[in-house]
Amino acid sequence: MTTLLDPDSTPANQASVVPIILDGYGPGQGAAFGAGPGAGSGAGSGAGSHQSPLLNGLNPQQRIAVEYRGPALLIIAGAGSGKTSVLTRRVASLIDSREAWPSQILAITFTNKAAAEMRERVKALLGQGADGMWISTFHSSCVRILRREAEKAGLTTNFSIYDSSDTRVTLKRIIKGLDADTLGFTPANVSSKISKLKNELADVDSYSRNANMSDPQEVMFVEIFRQYTKRLRDASALDFDDLIGETVYLFRAFPQVAALYRRRFRHILVDEYQDTNHAQYSLIRELTRPVTAEIAEEMESQGLHVRNVQDATGTIPGASLTVVGDSDQSIYAFRGADIRNISEFERDFPGAQVVLLEQNYRSTQNILSAANAVIGHNFDRKDKKLWSADGPGEKIVGYTAYSGHDEAQFVADEIEALHSTGMAYRDMAVFYRTNAQTRALEEILVRAAVPYRVVGGTKFYERAEIKDALAYLIAVANPADELALRRVLNTPKRGIGPTTETALGSFAEANGITYRQAMRDAAALGLGPKVTGSILQLAGLLDEAALKLDPENPAGVANVAEILSFVLEQSGLLAGLRNSRDPQDEARAENIEEFVAQTKDFNRENPDGGLVDFLTQVSLVAAADDLDDESGTVSLMTLHTAKGLEYDAVFLTGVEEGLLPHQMSAGEPGGPAEERRLFYVGITRAKKRLYLSLAMSRAQFGEVNVAMPSRYLQEIPAELIDWKQSPGMANSRGGTQPRALNARRDGYGFGGSSGSRGVGSGSDRVPAGLPPAPKPKTEWANRITAQVRDNGDLTLEAGDRIRHVDFGDGRVNQVTGEGTKRIAHVQFDTSGAKKLLIKVAPIEKI
Repeated sequence: MTTLLDPDSTPANQASVVPIILDGYGPGQGAAFGAGPGAGSGAGSGAGSHQSPLLNGLNPQQRIAVEYRGPALLIIAGAGSGKTSVLTRRVASLIDSREAWPSQILAITFTNKAAAEMRERVKALLGQGADGMWISTFHSSCVRILRREAEKAGLTTNFSIYDSSDTRVTLKRIIKGLDADTLGFTPANVSSKISKLKNELADVDSYSRNANMSDPQEVMFVEIFRQYTKRLRDASALDFDDLIGETVYLFRAFPQVAALYRRRFRHILVDEYQDTNHAQYSLIRELTRPVTAEIAEEMESQGLHVRNVQDATGTIPGASLTVVGDSDQSIYAFRGADIRNISEFERDFPGAQVVLLEQNYRSTQNILSAANAVIGHNFDRKDKKLWSADGPGEKIVGYTAYSGHDEAQFVADEIEALHSTGMAYRDMAVFYRTNAQTRALEEILVRAAVPYRVVGGTKFYERAEIKDALAYLIAVANPADELALRRVLNTPKRGIGPTTETALGSFAEANGITYRQAMRDAAALGLGPKVTGSILQLAGLLDEAALKLDPENPAGVANVAEILSFVLEQSGLLAGLRNSRDPQDEARAENIEEFVAQTKDFNRENPDGGLVDFLTQVSLVAAADDLDDESGTVSLMTLHTAKGLEYDAVFLTGVEEGLLPHQMSAGEPGGPAEERRLFYVGITRAKKRLYLSLAMSRAQFGEVNVAMPSRYLQEIPAELIDWKQSPGMANSRGGTQPRALNARRDGYGFGGSSGSRGVGSGSDRVPAGLPPAPKPKTEWANRITAQVRDNGDLTLEAGDRIRHVDFGDGRVNQVTGEGTKRIAHVQFDTSGAKKLLIKVAPIEKI
């Protein structure tokens, strides 16, 4: 949505928006502007001899960070070390000690939520004395500057700000006008590339100078970029990536303008510095540069009083810079974050003070010791050891599952065990590396009646690419389903627009035929040859797929996986996502591949089940009502989404090679190290309980493959983890060794025979951290399936005996909930206590 508002000026926080004052000062501020120990060179301390109440409750390192006065301060804040408290108290102490006026402080955060929290905390400490500070995001700060300096930036003061949807609409029109889609350009992949370039402060002219103009794709991209830039300027608009870049360009082109803001902001504080990209880094550098004596004298002559902030040479020293961050939590390289900004801070700002915050107020020591051990394997980092004064706590629980569904059942069982001890669902979270992993988790959580929500994402069956694949299957199974046909008509792009789609519907209605028949008769509509050919090709594809389900087919009836693979291949849906340059399409392709794996699971578990049976099963899971519980819902999210959050209990799933570290990281510079940081971030979200799980087999690329345990697991000391077994088989290798897997240090896979490395004694002992491995072909007695059943009006009451496909026979203890949300609490004879959503559980009365 296009907006004229600053990115964070929502009704909820407008009360704290402060007008820009550059030509004067707040009430009573004129005479003392810039005065105080912190306003000039920044040397010395304004702490005074008395103990400030702002220092109460701080540990020694936190206190040093709050009291330090100097040109540059790097606060390396470990996870859960109270960095927000330190940052807000540092701001408050500058104001409280009268070393700076609120209007001289610029504090920058990455999110509006973080800015609002910091603003409220400082106000709680100082009251109205905090009014006048700039505490906002990078983008919001730049909007305020650009509105003030719009004329010099070549903009109108009421310039619009394009969000991502505005950008894509604009690019879609440009691509269509240039027929650039024939070269594979889409609004998504073009937008992503332009965003990355702008974050590197590259515009269309600088990019074109180094582009390979003999490459037709490069030529076309430059033209798209050029037209996009022109359309923004013609509309007096900027996109979000422009906001920071345009401010940097403004400061570089107009030194006098930059000097105004360098003079104004004498203290600059930046949170989450490890996540800054090149443009954000450049903005901070511009704001902290000194003002030359020549420009300072010019400002004085214009009535802008600068004498009291000049040094002996007449220069206005650069602002005091405080950055807070943790290189061990730098996990956003794919968004352009450059870890060098924090790791090379001392080189950029010689003489900078470095303070390490290592005391953790979130997690138990066992969790922190595991995190320290893992991240210690990364090089080129400042060594720090997180520690807690709250004791070791519970051991980490490790679990080796047979499959993704077995792993999900373990998670569901442990969640219920924790809940039964009084832990609220809202205090538990399940993390995973890729969105595709949610399919098994969601299916089992629905069956087990565990209330959950997917944070920062969409439930598996609600994702657009899964709905597209399902629409193809529905169109094959039910040729009369017009909704499914309309969804696949131009998916992937075939050049069939809304007008043609409507024309097909009108033709079908006028001739009393189905929409599918209208597609077969497309030649009669008088459409262009290209569009007609595309419609007929799709109709032929669907008819050919339907023939594969015909019992009279000489080749036999195809199973669900074969039908899905056929339509995906023939339609180009999966290939289009795989070949896309949009990084989000990589995740979409993974989701479809997970969907293919699901159909193979269905074929294996339901040898006689057909396409209609599969679609029925999917609809039962997808349509399951969200469960309500007074203790909230369990949060499911990717590890990237988990950054900045904390939970009493964390389940970190899929700790396997290819997932964590992700296979795509292997060939990227610094990839495995960033994946290790991602694992570290996941571990340090846990406050009391941490569970690490993996599976022996995992669906990837539509196939079920043997999975290798992650290399990161063996980096955790063995004494920190209590490895549990799956309920199906207590031991492998004749009952002598635990089944938990072990990644060999030499990287050659599972442990071999007793004479090979990984099993044995002496130099052949298993590396610390993981128990010995089982034979790769071990079959477990209790395999958890994904089966669901439409139980319709099945009624259960306490005392009933039931039989479950996976858990065997059991007795119903009680039934809670109403209607479609009825839940059976069952004590199974061999599998223990379980909760089942009656509507879909694979059960029968006995």
